[in-house]
Amino acid sequence: MKSTPKLLIAALSIGLAGWSLAQTTDPVTPELQIHTTVAVTPDIGVPTVTSLRPALGGTRFSFTLADFGAVNVYADTRGAGRPLILTHSVNAAASAYEMKPVWDAYAGTRPVYALEWPGFGSSARPDVAYTRDLMTRALLSLVAQIGTDADVVSMSLGSEFAARAALQEPRIRSLALLSPSGLGTPRGGTQQANADDGGQRLYGTLKTFGTPLYAVLRTRPVIKLFLNPSFRGPVDVGLIDYAGDTSRQAGAKYAPLYFISGQLFTPDAYTALYSKLTIPTLVMYDQDAFVNFARLPEFSALPGKTAVRIPDTDGLPHFEKMLDVKVALDAFWRANP
Repeated sequence: MKSTPKLLIAALSIGLAGWSLAQTTDPVTPELQIHTTVAVTPDIGVPTVTSLRPALGGTRFSFTLADFGAVNVYADTRGAGRPLILTHSVNAAASAYEMKPVWDAYAGTRPVYALEWPGFGSSARPDVAYTRDLMTRALLSLVAQIGTDADVVSMSLGSEFAARAALQEPRIRSLALLSPSGLGTPRGGTQQANADDGGQRLYGTLKTFGTPLYAVLRTRPVIKLFLNPSFRGPVDVGLIDYAGDTSRQAGAKYAPLYFISGQLFTPDAYTALYSKLTIPTLVMYDQDAFVNFARLPEFSALPGKTAVRIPDTDGLPHFEKMLDVKVALDAFWRANP
């Protein structure tokens, strides 16, 4: 059997970039101020109170998800048209900052909301079971509270949760997916653990022995090391900085343990989720060190499904080629009003 450190490092390689994991035993940096929002989107939530600086502009608010706690959302309700919901990936230091280029491109032109999955960013991070159903319920709850049809843009593993939600919620009118997981063949690691035993054995190992590694894995050099494969050029400095900030929040290690043990992946997402979608769906992709797109030709042949390659990118096309991503998104939404 692999040693625990090697097992953890291997597991970290599946996902957006296997970012630096959090250490829950460290106190919050004393000089950090409590951030609050001053305005709240009516009838949706209450101002978010957290030590974590905002990842995006707009208003930051939280709603309560049953059997979990507070789920954070950024909102900019200026502009007109169908609301746009953004969801980030799931990895060891995930947050809404991952969607910043898309947020900046559309905030002010149409209502935009950015959801932070339970256990990440400014959402609550309790020591509970993090499941595919929990993540899906968070998105469904936001759509229900917005109360209108919406378009959703998701990335990486977050795409699987968005697809699952779209199969249940008719108000999700379209999906646009950035380097989605689940459209290729499993590569072992966390996805293989999921297929074998639901990831329970690996999760138990990580929960017992993984904590001492967090202090090293969350450092800036290691964060940059794991982000490097997702950038063709230099790694975005703001993304590195925010990954470090979010990984230092109390409880930040709990959700990543479920991620790296494979329990948040759908074993055959293509069959269970993507092939069943009936709404317009766009996939934007190129190279990706952590997922493959072997079934993308099959998917794009289905009615209403489109694939657009964003050339010269490595898993985060919106950070390096946002203009190309925006052209693809705008064309997709024009074709599917």
